[in-house]
Amino acid sequence: MAENTELELLITVVVGADDERSARAACRGLVQRIGGRIVASGDCSDEEPGCWSVTISRACPESGQHVAGLSRAVRNFLRELGPDYARHRVSCEPPTAWTVVDHPDLVGDLVDGGERLLVEVWAGGSLLLGRSDADPDEPPEPVAPRISDFDEQGNPRPRLRLRVDVVTERRAGAEWPARAVASRLSPTATVLEYTVDPPLVQVAMDLGPALGDLAEIVLGAVTTLGGNGWSRLQVDEQRAVARWSVAPLPPSGVASIEVSAVDAEPDEPSAQKSTVDTAGRG
Repeated sequence: MAENTELELLITVVVGADDERSARAACRGLVQRIGGRIVASGDCSDEEPGCWSVTISRACPESGQHVAGLSRAVRNFLRELGPDYARHRVSCEPPTAWTVVDHPDLVGDLVDGGERLLVEVWAGGSLLLGRSDADPDEPPEPVAPRISDFDEQGNPRPRLRLRVDVVTERRAGAEWPARAVASRLSPTATVLEYTVDPPLVQVAMDLGPALGDLAEIVLGAVTTLGGNGWSRLQVDEQRAVARWSVAPLPPSGVASIEVSAVDAEPDEPSAQKSTVDTAGRG
């Protein structure tokens, strides 16, 4: 895997709002303050009524994939926000470092109606699919045509799957960091299943059809996510899979990631469409 020391900062705000546009508008001041752009937004109201999440991306001046560089990038951003934010504990396991600010009064000073803040730094594979240079307070432009479900012969294409385990007490607290990971691999994500096994919430997602054989699809996804510590690729006739995990278990945040490619069955039922759209469309 080629080394990429570029870092990207992702700030996900959980905000109480009437609709997606209102949630994005509430984050306008924060977007302008930090010089970022909105790359995803989603409805969390199935978990918390009137709750929306907005993810903002910003490049980092720091670089490097090691613990010191990743943690420093998160801490430096927290210091930008103010001394009350800088007191929050930062967890790190390359290729990511993160912290959660679960303090409505504090987050509300940044974003009107803000409830929680997830700050993540990721090393490698910095570009988020579906990103737009347009006004971040306007709906993004349509992304390039998606890969069709069937090839030229009418056979179903393999599908890319993602499973993210998050240390959190609430399902909404798992979906938005899982969406941040998914946004690196696909413009949309369909949630297939939630599994709660305290202190973990597991989010399983279908990221749509993909080109190539099973091994190529998974290796491409791992390269996009970047970082070290991935398991050896496992392949059988119908599935290829690679995993990344943290040891020991962190106090909060992403604990493990599993990327897989599976052969789709011609009569495979459509999954339940989540409110998640990693390209930021409602």
